[in-house]
Amino acid sequence: MNRKLIRTTLADVKAKGRDAAVQPREQRVNGSPARPSGGSSSDGGSGGGGGGAAAQRAAQSAAAVQVRKRTPPPTETSAEIFYYKKQIDAHTLMVIVLQDEEIEGTIEWYDRNAIKVNRKGSPNLLILKHNIKYMYKADEREGE
Repeated sequence: MNRKLIRTTLADVKAKGRDAAVQPREQRVNGSPARPSGGSSSDGGSGGGGGGAAAQRAAQSAAAVQVRKRTPPPTETSAEIFYYKKQIDAHTLMVIVLQDEEIEGTIEWYDRNAIKVNRKGSPNLLILKHNIKYMYKADEREGE
């Protein structure tokens, strides 16, 4: 006799509870959930009449998948906002790389679609975010 140690997890217990709640009333016998027939070791695995049971198991698993659907992660993580605020407060000199040029200055304020950059000896700029390739601190420039 082959006995296996079966260790259930909390997720398995919850899934079984959901599956019992999902079963229609016709499948419940004497107030308890009916067990699916077919494929058990007592009947030798002949599978006679197992087509209906297989469809039932497929329907239950599809219902369980719909119940366990995860919520998507938030679209706004506030990481960008935190980064801009940190650079604004520290008056960090930034290099902003656009499609065809680099702009050096400090960020004065930001918006959902734009940032305002103060430059020394040049006019201040309002740069739309969709034109920015990337940006970095001027201190991190290679070759200095």
